[in-house]
Amino acid sequence: VQLVESGGGLVQPGGSLRLSCAASGTIFSINTMIWYRQAPGKQRELVASITSAGNIAYADSVKGRFTISRDNAKNTVYLQMSGLKPEDTAVFYCSARIRAMGALYESDYWGQGTQVTVSS
Repeated sequence: VQLVESGGGLVQPGGSLRLSCAASGTIFSINTMIWYRQAPGKQRELVASITSAGNIAYADSVKGRFTISRDNAKNTVYLQMSGLKPEDTAVFYCSARIRAMGALYESDYWGQGTQVTVSS
């Protein structure tokens, strides 16, 4: 099982970006999918999460600006980011709790991260 993020880049303050994270491999089911971020010199923080039932939660710092969604048919989670601020600059990681085909239990998988830089 592998998670691959895409969509990061350089954007001006106030701009928008959409991140994608696609899970691939022999997957039986995907439970919660989560976006984290880690800014330089700071701890990794949870940005947004979405369960298989569609329950969503956001960090207070991104509420009203970021939107998480998922396409279960594509095993993909998205993070639409708008109103970006310089303090949003970070490496964004996705994580998913996945039960691989043939596995008895779910495991947490991580992507490699994608850089988001907000600067003029």
